[in-house]
Parts: sequence; structure tokens; C-alpha cells
Amino acid sequence: MGKTGKALGIAGLVIVVILLAFFFSIRGMYNSLVQSEEGVKGAWAQVENQLQRRYDLIPNYVETVKGYAKHEKEVFLRVTEARAKVGGATNVKDKIGANNELSSALSRLLLVVERYPDLKANQNFIRLQDELAGTENRIAVERRRYNEAVRAYNVKIRSFPTNILAGMFGFTGAEFFKAPPEAKEVPKVEFK
Repeated sequence: MGKTGKALGIAGLVIVVILLAFFFSIRGMYNSLVQSEEGVKGAWAQVENQLQRRYDLIPNYVETVKGYAKHEKEVFLRVTEARAKVGGATNVKDKIGANNELSSALSRLLLVVERYPDLKANQNFIRLQDELAGTENRIAVERRRYNEAVRAYNVKIRSFPTNILAGMFGFTGAEFFKAPPEAKEVPKVEFK
């Protein structure tokens, strides 16, 4: 084997090493994208778990309040309609919107509760109130975790050079769970 053959062998070996390094780099980026995307899905599943818990508690809560506040039909109707929208939502964006609407309706229901001191002393109501408050706290924690996972994933798919690979394989940004604009308003408590 001459000098030319030896040089070609070394060049071929260098090319193979470069191609292997490139392959493993691409594989690492792709697997990292998949892992981040699955992290977002897992975080959303935890949010949905807590939203389902709230969804299941609401009928009992509403029925307990109804027993005391028979003339507050509009508030009950809004909670019931908002709950139905949550049940009918099929994608993440619709679920976020429906749950934000439900949160708003529940805050109006809590204002109704303030008007009925006897209700607040009822043991069933107290238990349901505590369950709902605990669930709302869990939802807040899971929403924060979901949004952290979304942020990390979105940064990854927009960062160079991973963004090229993300575009080639169809990875798209995930949507944050945002609070509705009404959440910024302070609820008004009026005693009549």
C-alpha cells in the first residue's frame, strides 16, 4: 500500500468518524426533543388529572349551595354551563379556555356563598369547600409545572441547531396555560 492508499484510508476513517459524530449528535438532539415533548404531555396529564377532580367535585358543591341559595339561579346556570364546556373540550387550547371560564364561574359562586352564613357552618359544605380549595391549589401547582415544561420545550425547539431538526421532524411549539383576563380583576362582594 502506497502513500496515496494510506492517505485515502486515513481520509476515509476521518470521514467515517465525522459522520458518526454527526449521526450521534443528531440522534441526541432528536431524542432530547422527544423527551421534552413527552415532558409537556406528562405535565398536561397532571393538569387534566386535577381539573377532572375539580370537575367531579362541582356538582356536589353546587347542590349543597343550591339548598341554601335557591334564588341564585343565574350563578348556578353559569357554573353548570362552564362545567359542560369543560366536559366537551377536546384539545389543549379548548380545555384551557373552558377551565378558565369554569374558574371564573366558581369565583362568582364563592361570592354567593359569602351571603349565606348558615351555609358556611354546614359540615358537608365545609368539607366540599376544603376539597375544592385543595384541588384549586393542586391545579395551580400543576399549571405552573406544565408551563415550566412548555417553556423548556419551546426554548429547545427554537434554539439553534435543534430548531432545524425540530422543523424537519414536525415538532411545534406547545401552548401555555394562561389565566383569563378576568382573573386580574378583583371580585366585588356585595351584601344585600
